[in-house]
Amino acid sequence: MTRLSPFNSPLLLGFDHLEQILERVSKSSGDGYPPYNVLQTDGDRLRISLAVAGFTEEELSVTVEQNQLHIQGRQQDDPDAVYLHRGIAARRFHRTFLLAESIEVDGATLDNGLLNIDLVRPEPAQSVRTVEIQRRTAKSGEKRQLYEAPQTQRGSGRRSV
Repeated sequence: MTRLSPFNSPLLLGFDHLEQILERVSKSSGDGYPPYNVLQTDGDRLRISLAVAGFTEEELSVTVEQNQLHIQGRQQDDPDAVYLHRGIAARRFHRTFLLAESIEVDGATLDNGLLNIDLVRPEPAQSVRTVEIQRRTAKSGEKRQLYEAPQTQRGSGRRSV
């Protein structure tokens, strides 16, 4: 079956790159588990909240690697449990968020099935620095070499060496 694209219109020439980005994002989002929110809690603070009901702190990990925030969860089955009915499967997930260069992870908390990851964007320091301009002079005993054009003999058109 051929996939229809909203970018196939002749009026949208040159938007192939945008279409590829949107397609890659939709494929990388997986099944959408766990659902999450991104909140702005203060002027320079953000919070990512993930619904991870059923996970303990030991089953979750939050790592930052090269401006990427990785959140992983892995539930373990109890090998000794005898289920008469099993409707809740042990799940695993891996979510990745791309962070801007100045964003830092401030901490993470697990509260009532929500994993909250606090982010902070530090204000860039506005500093003015004065650069001293130094004057370079010839040291005593050194001669300044200037380029001298070769002299020509009058009338002959030859240069003297």
